[in-house]
Amino acid sequence: MDKSSVIGVLLAIAAIVTGLLIEGGSLRQILQPTAAMIVFGGTLGAVMLQFPLPTVISAFKKAVQVFLNHKKDGDQALKLIVDFANKARSSGIVSLDQDLDRIHDPFLKQAIMLAVDGTEPSELRKIMEIEIEKRAEDQERIPAIFESAGGFSPTIGIIGAVLGLIHVMSNLSDIAAVGEGIAGAFVATIYGVAVANIIFLPLGGRIKLRLREEITLKELTLVGVLAILEGMNPKLVKERLSEFVHTPGGAKPGAAPEAAGAT
Repeated sequence: MDKSSVIGVLLAIAAIVTGLLIEGGSLRQILQPTAAMIVFGGTLGAVMLQFPLPTVISAFKKAVQVFLNHKKDGDQALKLIVDFANKARSSGIVSLDQDLDRIHDPFLKQAIMLAVDGTEPSELRKIMEIEIEKRAEDQERIPAIFESAGGFSPTIGIIGAVLGLIHVMSNLSDIAAVGEGIAGAFVATIYGVAVANIIFLPLGGRIKLRLREEITLKELTLVGVLAILEGMNPKLVKERLSEFVHTPGGAKPGAAPEAAGAT
């Protein structure tokens, strides 16, 4: 479980509810299924109109992953690539063909296969950078879904409030009921604004960070395979890849050629 994400959501909700209770309110005043249905149903419908259904489903899966334990695979990838560098240096890069079955990362497996097949470093770089760009382009739609939902939900909350006011204003004979009805009508607005700023927009931001980490891991992999292909000393490979693991945001693949010729 990702403690930061879970604690963040719980803290935000607890602060709002505590503030309500301190001001003399009650949970009954804001727990309105009709308002929730309008806000969540309307927001989901608007998002599904804007994005394809498979993308929306992928976004929900990513949202669940945000709250799960987040494993950083940079150190593991670094160790594996350094092991490959040592083996390639002692037995030749063709010997890595025997290790393909134990490579679980499709990106690393493709890069090693290209290297073993004798692909030129410049050509291998082009092929794998296209893969990185394609992955980034495909995944950038997912945080965009939550950003859009964060924009839709406050407006839909206002629609819910107006619908409630229409119902209240249709019967002004009971002044006490009118006051209670007006207060209840604004619950939809609270839902819309709260879910946008506590759930949707923060989720979009966190998913962006996760996707950036995925891209950085692929950049690490590309630099490592290029270094192996060009015969870099394994110790220098480890030092070079450590920049990705220990530097925020990682280095860029374009920095590889300067170090690749070292032995």
